[in-house]
Amino acid sequence: MAKVVVLGAGIAGHTASAYLRKWLSKKHEVIVVSPSRFYQWIPSNIWVGVGKMQPDQVHFDLAPLYKRWGTQFKQARCVSVFPEGNASSEKGFVRIEYTEQARKGETEDVSYDFLVNATGPKLNFEATEGLGPEKYSESVCSFSHAENAWKSLQACIEKMKSGQRQTLIVGTGHALATCQGAAFEYILNIDHELRQLGIREMADIKWISNEFELGDFGMGGAFLKKGGYITSTKIFTESFFIERDISWIKQAGVYKLEPNKIFYENLEGEYKEEHFDFAMLIPAFSGHGIKAFNKSEQDITLELFAPNNLMKVDADYSVKAYDDWTISDWPSTYQSPAYPNIFAPGIAFAPPHAISKPMKSKNGTPIFPSPPRTGMPSGVMGKIVAQNITEWIKTGKPELKHRASMGKMGAACIVSAGFGFFKGNSATMTVSPVVPDWEKYPKWGRSIKNTIGESGLAGHWLKLFMHYMFLHKAKGYPFWYLLPE
Repeated sequence: MAKVVVLGAGIAGHTASAYLRKWLSKKHEVIVVSPSRFYQWIPSNIWVGVGKMQPDQVHFDLAPLYKRWGTQFKQARCVSVFPEGNASSEKGFVRIEYTEQARKGETEDVSYDFLVNATGPKLNFEATEGLGPEKYSESVCSFSHAENAWKSLQACIEKMKSGQRQTLIVGTGHALATCQGAAFEYILNIDHELRQLGIREMADIKWISNEFELGDFGMGGAFLKKGGYITSTKIFTESFFIERDISWIKQAGVYKLEPNKIFYENLEGEYKEEHFDFAMLIPAFSGHGIKAFNKSEQDITLELFAPNNLMKVDADYSVKAYDDWTISDWPSTYQSPAYPNIFAPGIAFAPPHAISKPMKSKNGTPIFPSPPRTGMPSGVMGKIVAQNITEWIKTGKPELKHRASMGKMGAACIVSAGFGFFKGNSATMTVSPVVPDWEKYPKWGRSIKNTIGESGLAGHWLKLFMHYMFLHKAKGYPFWYLLPE
């Protein structure tokens, strides 16, 4: 009998545990450890943030589903991992701390044969002074954050209706933040909502980002086939902003917020500030600070984790110049090189290098996006980790036949640009591969045949359909496994 422990119940973790439970017989244990009792479909938080969906439309309670599947669920967070066991245990185990109210603060050691670290990102608001929902800005990174963002936005809307002009700023809240796509989607939905209300002329809407050029999205930008022509994501993104009278500030590393003020440094080394009435800024991401110990209980955290607390996997972490990296440096199995029975799919793994070119200000401050690893890539990684572990358990052979490198897999992204069955809009993009392969595609870095950008109402319908489709899949409804990641 094998015991698989999955840390996290986001896209990567929930996908991994779902397939593990489907493919493994009930004589094997699957245990999910997550600090939240909810699964949330994060892409639809954007619609919660503009009042078009309620929080209960984008999340559901995990415990009943896992009970039905025969998966053990522990509402807790992992604080440390002992991959070799210790004096009291021959097996590897994780130490967890319960977050559910009835057992809050209680700890437990949970042994495993295989460990999947799919903890996702820590929302590192504290990396930027004054950032976050508990301070001076809003977030759409969780359904509760998005709900609060809508309440704050509503207050601004009421002021606009009474004749008070408002400044709304959306973007990234740290010099190395990622997830520009989520912020891009949110700013377009704000613009659409204000137009629907007939008060758009009362708002100054601004974008602020650490991107060197608009449309970088943490993947170095892309060239797209659009309407039979080749264009760049820079032009694609700028066109959306110009059409909507949204101004932008790029190459900006936000380092501090005060009430109604954003302070940032740009690549020229200038320190500037912007006034705002409403700000939604994506924070930096990091790992969750899980500690690791060997058999003698000596700290081996840096053997398993990078300095940013994300887990090292089968990537090349050697120091190289940016131009010397290739797609072969990216991981494909998400297996720990230190302990082969540990895996880290999704945002939990440490990228070997930036996809966007690293830039520094004249003061030496790094200002550029970190690599994105959300959505479709995270789901694919979770599935291949489950496939490899399942076959390892069934055959006893650690062959890891299934692979999913971001240097080979494509991704599709539908950015809602306004909610409404007849008045909605979207920007639809596919890129293949996610990490550019300049050897295989020397002209564009990616397959121009499969890297496409379009806008229009049909994309919004598809986005809405995907909301229900992926929640159907996540809830384990009939034939969920036939739906793509």
